Amino acid sequence: MTYVVTDACVKCKYTDCVDVCPVDCFHEGPNFLAIDPEECIDCTLCVAECPVEAIYAEDDVPDDQRGYIALNAELSKTWKVIIESKDPLPDADEWGSVKDKLKYLER
Repeated sequence: MTYVVTDACVKCKYTDCVDVCPVDCFHEGPNFLAIDPEECIDCTLCVAECPVEAIYAEDDVPDDQRGYIALNAELSKTWKVIIESKDPLPDADEWGSVKDKLKYLER
């Protein structure tokens, strides 16, 4: 099992999760983070660090967000690894509670 970044991360991109990841499995896009399922060791450390609760165990991803499982695998192949936290996007607090943000994801 791996962990998956879901909808809540889009347009927020808090990177608190990156600092606690022991295997550098996070990849950074313009307004979203993705977890490489091949690198993730299922340690669960990132889950508690996400201020918008965007990270789920693969088996626990809500039904309406199951597409993020494949999306994380796809994006992690092309996006660069991020190993240090950065400031969130400028309007992250405004976007944190918005639902159905896939249409805003920038590749």
